[in-house]
Amino acid sequence: MSDKIKMTTPLVEMDGDEMTRVIWKLIKEILLEPYIELKTEYYDLGLENRDKTEDKVTVESALATKKYGVAVKCATITPNAERVKEYNLKEMWKSPNGTIRGILDGTVFRAPIVIKRIKPFIPAWKKPITIARHAYGDVYKDVEIIASGKGVAELTFTSESGEVIKETVHTFDSPGILLAMHNLDSSIASFARSCFNYALDTKQDIWFATKDTISKKYDHRFKDIFQEIFEQEYKIKFQKAGIEYFYTLIDDAVARVVRSEGGFIWACKNYDGDVMSDMVATVFGSLAMMTSVLVSPEGYYEYEAAHGTVQRHYYKHLKGEETSTNSMATIFAWTGALKKRGELDNLHSLVDFAEKLEKASIQTIEDGFMTKDLAALCNDADVVPLNTEGFIREIDKRLQVLLNS
Repeated sequence: MSDKIKMTTPLVEMDGDEMTRVIWKLIKEILLEPYIELKTEYYDLGLENRDKTEDKVTVESALATKKYGVAVKCATITPNAERVKEYNLKEMWKSPNGTIRGILDGTVFRAPIVIKRIKPFIPAWKKPITIARHAYGDVYKDVEIIASGKGVAELTFTSESGEVIKETVHTFDSPGILLAMHNLDSSIASFARSCFNYALDTKQDIWFATKDTISKKYDHRFKDIFQEIFEQEYKIKFQKAGIEYFYTLIDDAVARVVRSEGGFIWACKNYDGDVMSDMVATVFGSLAMMTSVLVSPEGYYEYEAAHGTVQRHYYKHLKGEETSTNSMATIFAWTGALKKRGELDNLHSLVDFAEKLEKASIQTIEDGFMTKDLAALCNDADVVPLNTEGFIREIDKRLQVLLNS
């Protein structure tokens, strides 16, 4: 391949933290820049820069995503008390993912990268299961109180006109705890539309599950909004596409999912989606083998790895020790963003490159070359465990063959 692929519109590039930041640089240097004239609008979401800019850089990166339509994000640290001390932070900054999701009003779709050599822990699962996770509200925007002793807890809503609605939560006879959470009809509606659009794009059935039998107002509101939007806007489209939408209780959904062969979208509320995507990832291999894309109803896309910053490996890296960190999810964040950028800009060469990079990445593992986390899941005698950079260079060997064929 002689000429580099030229991009016409920038990607929003959000750099991150620790070992994934190291991998990010390797992917660009080995797998992307030799073949593409990368055009990105760069934002450093590393914890030091977020602290320096008082987290304004995170907001700016999200607004840039609205401007350009497609972003690719490295894994980032959400600081706790230990991280505040370690990095000498001004304050305990919020989750960058939460901030970006709030601004883009998106839904997170996560699906495993299926490798034939890596057998799912649930044998029935033959096809990927995509988790559609609502990305607003619930416990992620909750308000909590510790009740010190006897007293009455009340939930109160005062309308703009002055009307007061009040419910007794609990009469405490001893110390306890309280939690209040909320959601918005507009956000639930965006969630529903993003899910239905994604199902149509990928030609997959979609299931939605909550616990409306117990939560007769909160969860039931989700159920009603989904059904109303489906009936009014999507029912005929789904019939024409030959796909199905149905609602079920979350405990029933779990039973159905475990017995299924996969190949569908499972829509979940925020926390449910967080937990279930980890469960799906574990069954198929690991979080390092999970793709993740935030899709807004307006058509903004933000691709990311579904895992964290691999702190333990980073500390080894800082000591000069060899690491074997799986880069698949980060590679697929880049390929997802490049494919979408190519589709929107009608750049077939960019789409083709991204597809070949994905194929080369999967082929590398199928050929027995993989990082130690995957090697531990394989009993095959011909598996060759590689270090972090060695794995990326093995992918490049296969990529060159595909590009020159």
